[in-house]
Amino acid sequence: MTPDRFRDCVAALGWSLRGLAATLQCDDRLIRRWAGGSAEVPPSVAAWLETLAQCHEAAPPPQDWKCQGWKRRVSTQ
Repeated sequence: MTPDRFRDCVAALGWSLRGLAATLQCDDRLIRRWAGGSAEVPPSVAAWLETLAQCHEAAPPPQDWKCQGWKRRVSTQ
C-alpha cells in the first residue's frame, strides 16, 4: 500500500491518524511513519483498510436527509 493510498483510505473512513492508532492500539508515531512512507504498512493492515475504505467509497452517506441548519452552524464557527 502506498502512503497516498494509506492516507486516502484513512480519510475515506473519516478517521484521523491518531484515531487509527487508537483503533489498532499502537503508537501514533508508527501510523505517521506509514502515512509518510518511512515504514511499510503491514499487509494485514493494508488489506483491512482497503476493504473498509472500498465499502465507504462505494456507499457514501445519504445526502437527502440533511437538515438545512447544518451548513449555517458549521460556517459560523
